[in-house]
Amino acid sequence: MSGAVYAGSGQADKASQGQTELQRLEGRWVRPDGGYVLELGEIKKDGSLKASYFNPRPINVFSAKWSRKEGKINLFVELRDVNYPGSKYNLQYEPGADRLKGTYFQAVEKQTYNIEFVRFK
Repeated sequence: MSGAVYAGSGQADKASQGQTELQRLEGRWVRPDGGYVLELGEIKKDGSLKASYFNPRPINVFSAKWSRKEGKINLFVELRDVNYPGSKYNLQYEPGADRLKGTYFQAVEKQTYNIEFVRFK
């Protein structure tokens, strides 16, 4: 990921603020347009995290990582399972709205959709 800056590479104040934002990412997120659930946890400064995805049953998450670019937290999640042969989420965290917004590439249809996840309550 060219141009990406990870949370641990900034000044102490910015890293501390980034860690607080990262902690806010932890939890369950739901897509209002279909009930798909993305669960995030174990978010680390090196860009790694644990992600689980449900539709409504578990779908294999092949890879998941976060990065910081231009002060914003970005998430990438790739799914590889039956009917999910490389489907991908590219999301950005919007702290004011407390949501994840971005695109979903549906690999079977080869279509990209604008989507969002809201915090599961």
